[in-house]
Amino acid sequence: MRDRPYNVLFLCTGNSARSILAESLLNHWGKGRFRGFSAGSFPKGAVHPLAIELLKRTDLPTEGLRSKSWEEFAAPGAPPIDFVITVCDNAAGEVCPIWPGKPITAHWGIADPAAVEGETEKAAAFRHALAELEARVKLLVNVPIESLDRMVLQQTVRGIGQTS
Repeated sequence: MRDRPYNVLFLCTGNSARSILAESLLNHWGKGRFRGFSAGSFPKGAVHPLAIELLKRTDLPTEGLRSKSWEEFAAPGAPPIDFVITVCDNAAGEVCPIWPGKPITAHWGIADPAAVEGETEKAAAFRHALAELEARVKLLVNVPIESLDRMVLQQTVRGIGQTS
């Protein structure tokens, strides 16, 4: 039996919407087996208000959510990261820090709901992003990690990013 949860870092450029939603979803659906974190390469410094509103409305955790730099997770004393998952195309193409422990990496591209114009359209985009991320997080938490070798695990987690 593993002595700690699997730590998953969700990355996006601004760390204000998609990665925040993914962090909350994993902390809910991971049920203590997984722990979600999020960060950005160029954090906006604030979580998008629609992200917080949507999470609260769907009874998902919001405590401790904040926009932060990925440098926090590359620094000494940071929690060991087992998986690094980019959720925006910009972050996927950026040069990331060297993560200690060689975590499994994957890209789960999600359209940026904050970039959508119009109040109704933006709210719908946030709901769609949450639904896409929730489907992928549910697949991740059901992966039999302990029974897979590293290569198969890497392919499996990357394959989750291809689902919609």
